[in-house]
Parts: sequence; structure tokens; C-alpha cells
Amino acid sequence: MTLTFGTDGVRGAANIELTAEYALAFGRALARVLAPGEVVIGRDTRESGPMLEGAVSAGLSAEGVDVRLLGVCPTPAVARACVAERTAGLMISASHNPFGDNGLKVFAPGGLKLSDQQESGFDPVLRRLLAAGPGAGQARVGRIAADPAVLGQYADAVVASIDGRDLAGVHLVVDCANGAASQVAPEVLRRLGATLTVLADHPDGRNINAGCGSTHLEGLQQAVVGEGAALGLAFDGDADRLLAVDHLGRVVDGDQLIAVSALDRHRRGALVADTVVVTVMTNLGFRIGMRRHGIDVRETAVGDRYVLEALEAGGFVLGGEQSGHLIFRDLATTGDGLLSAVQILDLVRRSESTLADLADEAMTRLPQVLRNVRVSGPASAVVQAIAGPIEAVSARLGDGGRVLVRPSGTEPLVRIMAEAAEEADAEAAVGELVAAAEAAAAAGAARVGTGTA
Repeated sequence: MTLTFGTDGVRGAANIELTAEYALAFGRALARVLAPGEVVIGRDTRESGPMLEGAVSAGLSAEGVDVRLLGVCPTPAVARACVAERTAGLMISASHNPFGDNGLKVFAPGGLKLSDQQESGFDPVLRRLLAAGPGAGQARVGRIAADPAVLGQYADAVVASIDGRDLAGVHLVVDCANGAASQVAPEVLRRLGATLTVLADHPDGRNINAGCGSTHLEGLQQAVVGEGAALGLAFDGDADRLLAVDHLGRVVDGDQLIAVSALDRHRRGALVADTVVVTVMTNLGFRIGMRRHGIDVRETAVGDRYVLEALEAGGFVLGGEQSGHLIFRDLATTGDGLLSAVQILDLVRRSESTLADLADEAMTRLPQVLRNVRVSGPASAVVQAIAGPIEAVSARLGDGGRVLVRPSGTEPLVRIMAEAAEEADAEAAVGELVAAAEAAAAAGAARVGTGTA
């Protein structure tokens, strides 16, 4: 067993690590850990999706669990079905990864993440099932049936989220990443009256995220400027993320979208406790901007799971990540790219302004430099070993900058980030800490690369 159950489930190379045999055992383990009467399953557009859908459905059915197949749909459509019917859910997707990867993402009944207890209990059950082989199932075989109506119900809910207002006359460019948003996003936006130019909406099983979507914004930027559109929207493969491009062709990232939304809700009295929840990777400019507007910022570890946990614990309604996961907790239980898009478009329209002006008002993004140092031993030990240099660099940057050094949760990497008013200062800070991390690692065991945290 090469894959380990993580925050949401598993992800790996389809048919190599994430095989049909593995998916079948995963389905049986899901049935035993959650004991659901029914599971709803959605998938994105990868060519391996139907194979894994069939295998995991067979595993659930063999344990007596009924299965409803939603077909190609966004991850948040699965989560919404879990909320509406208090059932468990599974999304087959590797999000923004290339088509050759795939994943199995689990929702507990009610559309929330698994509890720590459920998550920790999953791997042992899965390992036993994989080691023992197929074995006998239950006397009752669970039913497997298609339920395409759920996607329409999800679309209706997104349309209804702006209380009867519309987007008539707004010219948008939308990049669907050849993924799960390819059908539903243009449909919803047209229903609301927007004029669309649609990119990357012809999935072929292999072109998901390929030079398009939220990880490749260049084509969207060119299209927005070339067509004189009001703004552009980009989803990832499973449509739980959103990034935007303003009418000037500038990227508006998740931090900026959250900042704009927080300020709008703050002014309308719709931001509970005037608090927003973000992760440690959120730009320092966001914190400065929110402080200027009297909005409190709560910080979590990296991962939308932790953002959601903090929202639940505090009863807050808005949070997210720089990568484009925006959670409107009063409207959804997970990051939802299409819902976020409609919320952003509605507030832009109500403000009678541009996204560019709103983003500039909400925050000023400070230069942020990221580097990874690959190590052969425990990354946490390297982080501890360079505590002195980290403290020295942080002191030098002062209140106008910030340093974050952390071990990766998924790879043998030390992730080093610095922010400062001037990019050269951030670069210098990261360069100094990379050198310290390399020196702390065993000779020949570190390899420096660039990447996102």
C-alpha cells in the first residue's frame, strides 16, 4: 500500500498507485469506517474517473451500501448533496494536478470533513482489506444508480445565492480548466444574464488543467484584455477553487478575493464578529488591509480543512486560502469556485465599481517569495536547526515583513517563505534561509527548487 489517507482522502498516479483494486478496497473501508446507508459519488473529467468510479462503487455495494452516481460535477456539488440528504460523499478528482493523477476525496454525512478519529481509523481498515484480498461481502448488495438531477439542484442553489439579483450586461471570460465546471459554470452564469467568452470547456479526459485553469492564467489574462471584458474567472479541475483576472489583466488571487468579500460583508453587517479566517500562507498585505478596515483575522495551518474547522468553532462565515479556496460558510460547507464566482460578481455589480478598484482598496499585496529545500531526513529537524537564522531574519524585516519556514506535510521538503515591502528584501531573506537550511541538511541530501507551499 503506497498511498496513505490524508486530510481529505488519497491522491496518486491513476492505475499505478491508485488502482482499481485499491479503489475497491477503499470503497469497502469507507463503508466500514463511516457505516453510511448511502454514498453519493461525483467525478471530474479525467479518463481514469469512470474506472475508479466503478471500482469504488463495487466496494461500497459489496458492503451493502447504496450508491448514487452524480457523474461529472464540481466537488462542492457532492458536498451540497451530502448536506441536503445527510449522507456521505466521495469525489473522484486530483484537483489541479495533471490528468494522469487522480484521487478519492471523502465527505462525512452533512458535507463536512472527516473527524480526526474517522481519519485515523481509515488506514488500518484499508490496509487489512488490501492484505486480505477481496473476501466475502454482505448478504445485502447495495444498489448503484445514476442521479444526474443533483447537478441541476446544485446549479439552482448557486443561482439563488444572490437573492434574485442578476448579472445582466456583464461581459466575462471564464476558464473552465477542461474540468468539472465545463458544463455547469457557463450554464449558471448565462442563467444570471452574463455575456460569456468561455475557454477550456471541451474536456477529452486528458486535457484537464493542461495549460489552462487556475494554475495557468496567461490565456485568461490575454482574453480579458483582448476582448475588453469586465473580468475573468478561472476554476481548477474539480471547481472548488477560483482565481480571477481584473479588466487590466492583473491576477486577483484568493487572498484578494477574500479581502474584497470581507470588506463587502463588513460594510453590510454580514461578517459575523467582523472576523475572517485564513492560513499562515496568507499575504501580510491581507492582514495589514484587514486591520486598517477594523476586521479581525484568525490564522490556521495550511489547508481548507483547518479553515473550515476554525469557521465552525467560532461560528464565522468567511475564510479561505491564497490558492483560491473561498468558503462562504453560511452558503456552503466547502470551497466552491462557482459559488465564489457568483458572490464576487454580485458584489462587484452592487458596488458599481471594478474588481481592480475593489481589490486595491481592500489590500496591497506585498512581494512574497517561496522556495523549497529538499531533504533526505526529517524536514522538521532542519526547521528546528535553523531557528537562530529564522529569528535573525525576522527581526531584520520587522513589522514590514514576515518569514514562514515549515516542513511540508506531504513531501520531504522545507518550505521557506518571506514577505517584505520590496521584493529584493524578500529574495535576500529567502536566500539566506535557504543557505542555512542546506547547511543544516546532510551533505548532498538537499536540493533546492521552486514551488508553491
